[in-house]
Amino acid sequence: MVLAGALALAGCSGSEAAAPSYPTWHNTAVNAVSRTAIAGGVATTTSLKGDGTLETVALDLDSGKQLWAAPATMAGRLPGMGVPAPAIIETGKNQTVAVTVDPSTRRRWKAMIVGRDARTGTTKWSRPAHSTFGPQKCGMFVCVAENTALATARVVVLDPATGRVLWRLPGIAEVEWSNASRVVFLRLARNPLLEAYDLRTGKVVWQQPVEQALGSGVNMSGGWSFGATAENLVGYVAPYTNPRTKKVSAFGLFSVKLSDGSINWIRPSVVRVYPSGNPGFAPVVRPVDQQGQYGGFARLDPESGRVLGQIPATDVPGAGWWLAFPPRMDKIGFLRHDKRGTAFDLATGRPAEIDEERGWSFCVTDPKPLALKGQSPGFYSVASLCEFDLATGKRTADAGAPPGWFTGSQNGWRVWRDEKGGLHAVQDATATAPGMYG
Repeated sequence: MVLAGALALAGCSGSEAAAPSYPTWHNTAVNAVSRTAIAGGVATTTSLKGDGTLETVALDLDSGKQLWAAPATMAGRLPGMGVPAPAIIETGKNQTVAVTVDPSTRRRWKAMIVGRDARTGTTKWSRPAHSTFGPQKCGMFVCVAENTALATARVVVLDPATGRVLWRLPGIAEVEWSNASRVVFLRLARNPLLEAYDLRTGKVVWQQPVEQALGSGVNMSGGWSFGATAENLVGYVAPYTNPRTKKVSAFGLFSVKLSDGSINWIRPSVVRVYPSGNPGFAPVVRPVDQQGQYGGFARLDPESGRVLGQIPATDVPGAGWWLAFPPRMDKIGFLRHDKRGTAFDLATGRPAEIDEERGWSFCVTDPKPLALKGQSPGFYSVASLCEFDLATGKRTADAGAPPGWFTGSQNGWRVWRDEKGGLHAVQDATATAPGMYG
């Protein structure tokens, strides 16, 4: 079911200007469990069906109405990576292609990489896959990590219009940034590496070892996240505790220039907090000392790495809170469910008045893993945010759209998942910006 209308704010009469209203829709027929990818006026997501199987769903971006759906699967995807969204690429001449991972009918193969017309769902091409992390947009092409469970793991760069292989890269890698001419991969190896390639020729442009920024002993098993500013790539690598040695791997935040890969700034031994903005847009972190003790909270400038605002560890309340941020992320709130919380001004570090303060936090603090049929356990839906009254610890009844630092925006549209899996959208932004999930 699609509910379409206008997200209208109360208007004013007389000489006062009316508040703006924006196109909006809500599709309750899907159960989105992945991020949503947008291109060419089409939004695509991976949805969970009632029988535990997955399907790719394509929606018209202007109305939210479903265009088509097709069976989807995962073959070789690691649980910590989450359920992948389809890749969607504009190929020119008003053509847009959605690239998906479909179940395979061939006994030898576990999946099929399929390119479809994004509006009609008509199959344009397919190629078999033994195991894959899923397709990713890389400039005007599509990049697919294939054979990820085999020694012959590789990344293939495909023409999305035809599925033709343009060039290959040995090993396992993930796209972290791309534009029309260049792509930056994170090479997932014993010594992880950032590498930029010319998209048309496949030639290496620059390389930067992650350990050069964060120190030796980096282990990507704890997770990672990247986001871009106008000229730089900001990366976060989470800590990982070796179960045998009990030693913690190197971790932290760092930035490299997209032009040549040189390091701009480093913030070692900090953990990214959740919820919070994309590392390239509004990173919020906590330092951790060598004894594993957490410090306060700080919001960083993604361009320079400098602290824009912080609160000291002595002001952090005791256990039992969840972080909550307002739309501008100028304050940090400590939400206590059904109880009075606290808040601080991030710029000054001073306590903030709580009685009228609201903040956005995770709707669910103890999510259940997805009941996926024929898949490894441990996959979760993309999280959803709800607005809370920090003075009472209760959800607000009149919440609007979640803030831009969470949803991001693509060509003016902001799309997000509610806690039941329904998709919402509002066209209230003016530019493309990264959200919490990229």
